Amino acid sequence: MHILRKRGWELPEAAATPEAVFLNRRQLLAGFGLTAGGMAAGGIAGSALLPGGALAAEGDPSAGLYPVPRNEAYQPGRPLTPEAITSTYNNFYEFGSHKQIASAAQALKIRPWELRIDGLCDNPQTIAIDDLLKKMPLEERLYRHRCVEAWSMAVPWSGFPLAELVRLAAPTSDAKYLRMETFLDPDVATGQRASWYPWPYVEGLTLAEATNELAFIATGVYGKPLAKQFGAPLRLAVPWKYGFKSIKSIVRISFTDMRPVSFWEQIAASEYGFWANVNPDVPHPRWSQASERLLATGERIPTQLFNGYGEQVAGLYTGLEGEALYM
Repeated sequence: MHILRKRGWELPEAAATPEAVFLNRRQLLAGFGLTAGGMAAGGIAGSALLPGGALAAEGDPSAGLYPVPRNEAYQPGRPLTPEAITSTYNNFYEFGSHKQIASAAQALKIRPWELRIDGLCDNPQTIAIDDLLKKMPLEERLYRHRCVEAWSMAVPWSGFPLAELVRLAAPTSDAKYLRMETFLDPDVATGQRASWYPWPYVEGLTLAEATNELAFIATGVYGKPLAKQFGAPLRLAVPWKYGFKSIKSIVRISFTDMRPVSFWEQIAASEYGFWANVNPDVPHPRWSQASERLLATGERIPTQLFNGYGEQVAGLYTGLEGEALYM
């Protein structure tokens, strides 16, 4: 007899949004009191809207690759957050410190775009984004996303396992960490003109974290290429960590034997440490992490350790109890 055992973060299937509703623009927008006109009034041009209220990834030559097959092993255990909401409520400090940066992010030029892979690896290279996409096994995964600000959403990312990119690079035995870096172009990204931030944005993972089954490079979302405000054309998704670890618009990945100092860690290490694993029992110095606000409904629900993904990732941190794993 084959017994199906739900993972710790899964909810009953009945709790998920029906696919017909998810794909129906009118039902989604009506259910959340949103219209294309209403969103345009908030500063987003109506001509840029796609079904669901999202901003278009205009001129993206990878559009024909999507939608990609869904990997049913990864379910968020809660209804997907409508695209009309997630595409207009974004952290992307390169374009400003407020949430309504979707319009400003359209200035980002996503072609040509190259990813530089270097450091302690046997196959360093610089590869164009469209050539990289041809090499990678694209799939869709439904992931929870938990912001350090104590709000959360559930998103259908498309992309490939970060482990595949690690395999392509062939790190040497000395490599212990991945250092990731975003673009630097203050002429386009006006937020990068703020001299008090340590641009460009840098993040890092251990090699063990990067090759964990959950670590994912997102190249698309909601069945389309990644819109610019989500961090096109390449962003990280590590759902057991706070959202600031999921670096956007990646241009460089370096393999190193030294632990990277991340963007927010440079700014305030006591508030935003390297590990950033979700933990309801360790508050942020300025607010509690015991609960989170669902972005779609405003409902507050209890926060889960590792954002509910402990079954997959808890073993990564055995023996590190003395470190500040949840800052």
